[in-house]
Amino acid sequence: MTTGRFISLEGIDGAGKSSHLDSLAGAIRARGVEVVVTREPGGTPLGEKLRALVLREPMEGTTEALLMFAARREHLVRVIEPALARGAWVLSDRFSDATFAYQCGGRGLDRGVFAALQSLVHPNRSPDATFLFDLDPDVALERQRAQGRDPDKFEREAAAFFRRVREAYLERACEEPSRVRVIDASGSLEDVRARLALAFAQAFP
Repeated sequence: MTTGRFISLEGIDGAGKSSHLDSLAGAIRARGVEVVVTREPGGTPLGEKLRALVLREPMEGTTEALLMFAARREHLVRVIEPALARGAWVLSDRFSDATFAYQCGGRGLDRGVFAALQSLVHPNRSPDATFLFDLDPDVALERQRAQGRDPDKFEREAAAFFRRVREAYLERACEEPSRVRVIDASGSLEDVRARLALAFAQAFP
């Protein structure tokens, strides 16, 4: 049995990370292993219900974080850990780095609270690699507007919010450079995909 691997994709809204899930999953499947593609918040029936609440309902920052970690716990128990145990690779659109960036960086959640929740919910589980799609918030906003869809409550936040989120993401990358690999998300889809392919090959030679 192959050894399971856990990979997360991160970035501010509009950075384009979700556009690369399928190509990365294909690259992993080409290695002859099972790939489970999932997302946060979400990934389970309960998690999807919590996702709808978090993305649409106004709430205080700590409440947001608690709901995120509640969904994450279900996600770990029901999806991530079983997949890894059978040797599959798990590819998740966001994980705890997103809570650090959005709730701590964006909302100002106390980092001690975040650390306590992370220790409670997944003390011994972090992604083996995280690909952080980094983009100027102004460019990300233009991309979102071009999509012409109904934005959720995070996507409606001001540019200053996303600057704080971006800074928190980059702080995380500086703290854990061996895990968090920063991908320049500017330019064409093809350019970014090539950068991701290189980073993936370096992380998993």
